[in-house]
This record gives sequence, C-alpha cells and structure tokens, in this order.
Amino acid sequence: MDYFIVVIVTIAGLYFHGWLYVRMRRWMDRDLALSLAGDDPQRRAYMLALLQRARKEKVKRKALGEWLQREAEKGR
Repeated sequence: MDYFIVVIVTIAGLYFHGWLYVRMRRWMDRDLALSLAGDDPQRRAYMLALLQRARKEKVKRKALGEWLQREAEKGR
C-alpha cells in the first residue's frame, strides 16, 4: 500500500509540474505579445490574434519574439 501511495503522489506531482510549466510558458508568450502592443486596445487584440496564429503555425518559442515583431510591422 505504501508503494501505491508513493506512485500516485509522484504521478500527481509530475502532472502538476508539467501543467504549471505549460501555463507559465503561455503567460510569458502572452506578456511578450502584449508588451509589443503597448497601451492601444486594438493593437493588443491584434497582437493576441497574432499569438494565436503563431501557435497554429507552430512557430518555435525561440523565434516567437522576432516572428511577432515582423508580423506586427506587416500589419501596420
């Protein structure tokens, strides 16, 4: 029974760690997009739409900042 509890707690901890890691990455990507937008509400909505497009196109995380800036310049 002790091993069962250890296995369940370990699996739950690993799942929570993975979930938290994914959430933090999404928050950081969203913050990046919003920081590029400034205070303009329309621009913020546009940058969030670009972020969604980047996720659909599977833009690598390392290239996300450059990709967002390049696409934002095209949209001006």
